[in-house]
Amino acid sequence: MKLTLGFSPCPNDTFIFDALIHHKIDTEGLEFEVFYDDVETLNQKAFRGELDVTKLSYHAFAYVADRYVLLDSGSALGFGVGPMLICKNDPEKLLSQLETGNSNLKIGIPGKYTTANFLLGNAFPNATNKVELVFSDIENAVLEGRVDIGLIIHENRFTYQDKGLKKIIDLGDHWEKQTGCAIPLGGIVANRNLPLDVQRKLNRVLRKSVEFAFANPKSGLDFIRSHAQEMSEEVMYKHIELYVNKYSVELGEEGRKAIKLLFDTALKNNFIPAIQEELFLNEIE
Repeated sequence: MKLTLGFSPCPNDTFIFDALIHHKIDTEGLEFEVFYDDVETLNQKAFRGELDVTKLSYHAFAYVADRYVLLDSGSALGFGVGPMLICKNDPEKLLSQLETGNSNLKIGIPGKYTTANFLLGNAFPNATNKVELVFSDIENAVLEGRVDIGLIIHENRFTYQDKGLKKIIDLGDHWEKQTGCAIPLGGIVANRNLPLDVQRKLNRVLRKSVEFAFANPKSGLDFIRSHAQEMSEEVMYKHIELYVNKYSVELGEEGRKAIKLLFDTALKNNFIPAIQEELFLNEIE
């Protein structure tokens, strides 16, 4: 059976999916047509229901929970992994303006439906002057003055200081202090139209792929590097270590609790619609 599969070219995703798409594990008869896109493009594809299986932001998942169900493996959750607000000058002054809600600062974001944007809205609900950019362009937008503040994700956590940019606030740290929970950033979902046995097969083979990657961390190096643009190997593996962890193998009770809390908070703040469906595949009879 051939399925369409979407994930980002970022090292954490290529690390996770390498064994799956290159048949380094038994895929139980499943074949994949792969699409590599940034997370907001994947979110938009999920809104249109284009893919059988896809990575997407947890924020976006809230809008497509009627169409997709969350697999138990492959997620990016964790502590110290959240998005950050950065600037070129005066981080303390900009933070004060954000906190008072009296400014019209222009903020470059990696997409309306990213979890990063949800965390920004949760921390600073009055920060509404936003410009959507591809995540990899946000640092340059700040440097060139196209935006006052950048909301960065992924490997840009490791590169912004090298470009002379400064941290205003770590929104992940803000969430962790507020909730005590890991930050749910992105997950892997399967189309609910797929037979339940296929959804469960996907869950099994994805877990095998993650476990293979942990057991053989250098196995997918060429594949990971081929999609990592000009990233050094050191930054690639820092990225992987940050975003691929025990929650990527299995969400577990802690991971599911964090996701439910994210959605409860978002619903309370009117960021997402009410969700009627069961979110988690492993909780479906």
